[in-house]
Amino acid sequence: MLSKISFFLKKIYKLSGYIAAIFLIFIAIFILLGILSRLFGFYIRGLSEYSGYCMAASTFFALAFTFSEGGHIRITLFIERLNKRFRKIFEIWCLSLATIFSGYIAFYFIKMLIISYKFEERSEGADEILIWIPQSPLALGSTILFVCIFHHLLKCFYNND
Repeated sequence: MLSKISFFLKKIYKLSGYIAAIFLIFIAIFILLGILSRLFGFYIRGLSEYSGYCMAASTFFALAFTFSEGGHIRITLFIERLNKRFRKIFEIWCLSLATIFSGYIAFYFIKMLIISYKFEERSEGADEILIWIPQSPLALGSTILFVCIFHHLLKCFYNND
């Protein structure tokens, strides 16, 4: 059963990587639109804010994919020097801390999203968009990161290396 869940979660991590790439494309489009609009003498409201929102969304969606692929900076130089027993204990300790911190971040992003939605907060930029709209990808991306790290923690417990 754990292998089926792992297979499904890996698909989600890969999908979040694709979503991050789409947000990067949006950043490029918004920047090019901003440049072209200045060249042709008209102004499109909120392009810089939208670029910032896309950058934050891209970052949080990419974190889970990168973590699942082993692309984050790890402390492998230190871990490789430990014997097998201490290595597993140290990995569990590190993943436990990462799970706690990522869960904390995801919880507060979701809480912030709910509050923004309830009070119909708007951005302070020129676009005055409802702020829960750009906060939604942050909450979703941080939640996927939390699930990814927790998934790796569980795999560390069930892995008999």
